[in-house]
Amino acid sequence: MNWAEFSPEQRSGLYRAIYERRDIRVFRDDPVPPETLARIIRAAHRGPSVGFMQPWDFILVSDVETRVRVKDLFERERQAAAQFFDHSRRSQYLSLKLEGIMEAPVNLCVTCDPTRGEEVLGRNSVPETDLYSTCCAVQNLWLAARAEGLGVGWVSILKLPRLRRILGIPPHVVPVAYLCLGYPVEFHARPVLQAVGWRDRLPLSDLVHYEGWGQQTGNGAWSEVREALASNKEPDPWKRE
Repeated sequence: MNWAEFSPEQRSGLYRAIYERRDIRVFRDDPVPPETLARIIRAAHRGPSVGFMQPWDFILVSDVETRVRVKDLFERERQAAAQFFDHSRRSQYLSLKLEGIMEAPVNLCVTCDPTRGEEVLGRNSVPETDLYSTCCAVQNLWLAARAEGLGVGWVSILKLPRLRRILGIPPHVVPVAYLCLGYPVEFHARPVLQAVGWRDRLPLSDLVHYEGWGQQTGNGAWSEVREALASNKEPDPWKRE
């Protein structure tokens, strides 16, 4: 086999991690082995970054007092966000478990330092690429965790200035993702928000444009791609969704 190619089994594992990745909120109390956690963080550090600036840092959190403060911050923001929904939607929103801050054996905050590196190649036109690069590191971490049988939950209902104060993050550094990581009670066949009817997965055919925005038929050059997308064929026979 060419060194640049993956075997069918390797490809299957990659696509399985992508398709079975879930936002996990309910965790078992089993500890995460240090070597496993190290592999996952190492995978995040291998994420792509514009100009190889590597703007990320990783803050590992286990202290109970710190977690309580983050959990309180989450609860305040959750209640505030609930006011933006109508009555029925608000009740459903408040019934959802949207974090595992106290239950997960590992809390981890991924940050972005926009000042890292001088003369960063490729960043002049789009300075936000430091944040985009950090999100790529988060995705690497998430997929590596899934391959290890671990779940990750992204806690997005947090006011970042307050989270910055809790974790002692310098003013110029952006806390991008506060993550809960551990062994899940289960990996759901479908995303929870899809399963409870909060929102369905968008049809991919509505999201692919050909040669320009709004052109969803294209010319003959894309006909086979369009047909392949329309077939909705999964990359492996283990399709669960």
